[in-house]
Amino acid sequence: MKKNIAIVMGGYSSEVNISLKSGNVVYNHLDKEKYNPYRVHILEEKWVALDADDNEFFINKHDFSFTKNNKTITFHCVFNAIHGAPGENGKLLSYLELLNIPHTSAPFYQMALTFNKRDTLSVVKEYGIKTAVSVYLNKGDEINLQKIINKVGLPCFIKPNNAGSSYGISKVHTLEEMMPAIEKAYKEDSEILIESFLDGTEVSVGVIQYKGELKVLPITEIVSENDFFDYEAKYEGKSQEITPARISKEEHQQVAKTAKKVYLILNMSGFSRSEYILVNCEPYFLEMNTVPGLTEESILPQQAQEAGISLKELFDNAIESSLNRL
Repeated sequence: MKKNIAIVMGGYSSEVNISLKSGNVVYNHLDKEKYNPYRVHILEEKWVALDADDNEFFINKHDFSFTKNNKTITFHCVFNAIHGAPGENGKLLSYLELLNIPHTSAPFYQMALTFNKRDTLSVVKEYGIKTAVSVYLNKGDEINLQKIINKVGLPCFIKPNNAGSSYGISKVHTLEEMMPAIEKAYKEDSEILIESFLDGTEVSVGVIQYKGELKVLPITEIVSENDFFDYEAKYEGKSQEITPARISKEEHQQVAKTAKKVYLILNMSGFSRSEYILVNCEPYFLEMNTVPGLTEESILPQQAQEAGISLKELFDNAIESSLNRL
């Protein structure tokens, strides 16, 4: 019997349109002979399932089902393609776990932890993982710009603590640029992170559970035309994403070893794509994305392709892995 799969997409953050694109790619590549996939839009104004003809059916939030032609459709598994809230921060997943519906992401606590950049850094530091020097601020905190600069130096990065796709991030070179950058970050989140600049090669590495084993995917080197890997660089072609990365064998081994260690430290499952800066052959951990972009052009699918894994195989594996975790 074919299993009903809900591909959740959209969300409540600035990443809604990117998520819709990712979700549609998953829908297009899932094996229709094996699954009955439904696109499920999780939006602030509505939760709806779409059939193949784009007809909308409201989701019953009591059991995450919908009714079509007087027949109730329930789901065997949920494929999480929501970047940001409420999919990547764990909130939707805690709801699904209460309903005993399997999903393709890590458990809700791990998702909530990794979505919070400060808390993730605090955990991995305890295991000897190198990171940038950082300062954390809550909205309303007294801000001593000179004290911050004395700690992290210039240039530095100012970013929302809970956000993705580089929304709200600034690279600051002078004292005068600090407050406008802080205000920009606060528009995305009430918590912000200020980090020292690391001068090195930026790389991105996917770690996934594939066919029952932990697999480190080929590493991607990020070369941005802009001052850093911002939204324009990520989504508007202002960067080169080179897979495999042009790094030494030793650097490759160090990044792969560290990425695998971080995945295990954070007790992850499902997809992950983490960012590192290589400084003198040492990888410095920046952050982990647990719902990375899933379009044909996105980094993790590029890495999977380099490893000989098609999108169909990648997505099928995610569903089968989640069902096997029952």
